[in-house]
Amino acid sequence: MSNSVNNASTTNPVLKLALEIGPLVLFFVANARAGIFWATGIFMIAIFLSLSITWMLERRLPTLPLVTGLFVLVFGGLTLILQDELFIKLKPTIVNTLFAVILFAGLFWGKSFLKSVMGSMFSMTDRGWRILTFRWALFFILLAVLNEIVWRNTTTDNWVSFKVFGIMPLTLIFSLMQLPTMNRHRLPEDEG
Repeated sequence: MSNSVNNASTTNPVLKLALEIGPLVLFFVANARAGIFWATGIFMIAIFLSLSITWMLERRLPTLPLVTGLFVLVFGGLTLILQDELFIKLKPTIVNTLFAVILFAGLFWGKSFLKSVMGSMFSMTDRGWRILTFRWALFFILLAVLNEIVWRNTTTDNWVSFKVFGIMPLTLIFSLMQLPTMNRHRLPEDEG
């Protein structure tokens, strides 16, 4: 376990960020230049390459990018095979709803799956993990609803722009808003 944490912590943060947002940026650019079907194919290739590079660097795949990547490959494949952009548009709704359901189910059963995924990065009290898990579950629901509103009421180009310039900033802002709670519930051995 500590080996994977050490590998993860030694990966250059700029490279990690590029691996996480690079496929989405390529999706946006390809859509603007060649349309949604080419963009979907490029997105699928970029996600696969991103996950492969992450695996080579860290010898592990983080849960959320892995699940998202698998859904991109499945729904992207359906989009290309059936030549129907509906599938790639539904992917964020389904993934975000799935994450929310998993987090809420864990809380119902007295577990914080967020702690399971992120617990190696920092230590918090169980109450802190419950609060954070509940908030992220609600945020995933919000993202699913926003995705539904945008893809159903705007053009494909606007939806792609929203994925890049709406979802990413919202997620960053939401993440930053959680820092006070994380600091308030931090365990003493993490300070130092």
